[in-house]
Amino acid sequence: MTDSTLDRRLAALESRLGRLEQLLGTLNDRLEIAPCAGDTKASIQAWVTDYVSMRLQQLVPETCEHPEGEAPGEAPAVAEGPVLPGTRVRCTEEVLHRLGRIPIPFVRQMVTQKVAESARAESVGVVDVPFFERAATF
Repeated sequence: MTDSTLDRRLAALESRLGRLEQLLGTLNDRLEIAPCAGDTKASIQAWVTDYVSMRLQQLVPETCEHPEGEAPGEAPAVAEGPVLPGTRVRCTEEVLHRLGRIPIPFVRQMVTQKVAESARAESVGVVDVPFFERAATF
C-alpha cells in the first residue's frame, strides 16, 4: 500500500468516525430529553384507568328497567339471592344484569373484583345498584 492510499483511507475513516460521533451525541441528547420509563408507565396506566372508567359509565347506565312495585331508590330485600360471579358476596339481580351488559370479559371480571373488594371493606351485606355504581368507578 502506498502512502497516498493509506492517507486517503485514514481520512475516510476519520470522516466516518466523526459522523458516528455526531450521531451518538444527537442520540444522547434525545435520550436525556425523553421521559423516564416510570413516568411513561404511570402515564399509560392513568390513561387506561380513565378510559376503562369512561367506558364503564357508558356501558352501565344510571337507569335500567326495574320490576313493577320496586322503586329505583329502594334496595330489594334479598335474604337468599345471587352472588357476584366468582365471589361469595351477595348482590341483587339488577347488579347481575348490569354486569352482564359489560361486553369485555376481563373488564367484567375487574369490575366484579373491585365491587366485591369494596363490599368486603365496607361490610356490605347485599350489593345493590347504588353501591355498585359507586364501587364500580375506577
